[in-house]
Amino acid sequence: MIIIEPKRDGEWVYDQGTLMALQAYVRDHIFLDDDIVMPYMCRPSIQIGLYQNAFEEVNQPYMDEHGIGLVRRETGGGAIYLDDRNMSYCFLFNTDNGNDIYGNYDKLYAPIIKALKKLGVEGLQQKGRNDLTLNGQKISGAAMTVVHGRVYAGFSMLLDPNYEVMDIVLKPNQKKMASHAVQSVRARVGALRQALADEYKDITVEEYTELTLKELCQVDDLKDAKRYVLSEEEWAAIDQIANERYNNWDWNYGRFREFQFKVSDRFEGVGTLHIGLSIKKAIIEDIQISGDFFAVKPIQELEAKLQGVPLRKDAMLEALEGIQVSDYITRMTNEGLIDFILQIPQAEEA
Repeated sequence: MIIIEPKRDGEWVYDQGTLMALQAYVRDHIFLDDDIVMPYMCRPSIQIGLYQNAFEEVNQPYMDEHGIGLVRRETGGGAIYLDDRNMSYCFLFNTDNGNDIYGNYDKLYAPIIKALKKLGVEGLQQKGRNDLTLNGQKISGAAMTVVHGRVYAGFSMLLDPNYEVMDIVLKPNQKKMASHAVQSVRARVGALRQALADEYKDITVEEYTELTLKELCQVDDLKDAKRYVLSEEEWAAIDQIANERYNNWDWNYGRFREFQFKVSDRFEGVGTLHIGLSIKKAIIEDIQISGDFFAVKPIQELEAKLQGVPLRKDAMLEALEGIQVSDYITRMTNEGLIDFILQIPQAEEA
């Protein structure tokens, strides 16, 4: 197995969009005489499946506040939280040598299970369709597909999961939403570190990665592993892919075709407010505002201002520049209305 590390000028790259672009570039352009593994860590971010609606999967206000990104991958499966406290692995398996790994998650996980057993981990089991569990708790979920005649697969391993952030960020504020997206199934998650033998309890993510890569590459010393080093020209192509796709809001949020949701609440001094929205490719296609509030101007004028606007706070604020929402909904502010639509908690409730 050949290692391709996400290193540029000798430094690891941690931007998830760039990491996804690197994998896509290698998948589509680099064909070697052996299987490929690409280990990677990233800054705190969410990775969602190809067929998921981002708005149903994450707590976007919390992500915005804490600088947590979101990237849509090109394979199915559910939403996962990734950061630099855990390691992920992407693989390309040649199939022309009779490799039957496609759909065989037992075989995909086998080398990593063997490596973890050497570190003292017991109780590992491949369960369900694509999960790896430790004493019944999920520590990894895998995905795979076939591209250009090769099996394109990957999984993440929870060494030190940040349970608090994971729990918050993967629990979106619940709206009355109707769509046909594939939604994540939340599972109890575990951690590998607590299961490591005593002599490995304090290993770093980098040390852990070296130990697992030695098993994957079947070498006693990682210096003996085969490697492919990306050129600057290849990095330039990777940058282009990242900008056009994985770091592109339209790909990550706008790809899901259409869904509807409603929000409803009562505001002191304002009254009851009901808002129904139809969203198409993350753009507000239609909006209807109703309730027992008072107004000076026709509510249809306010609705028209928000039609055709991305379902994103900065874009919605910009669309309302030059008007006062309080003219249409007495005592309601511009930002207050948008926060209500996006289900962003108000400061006094934080």
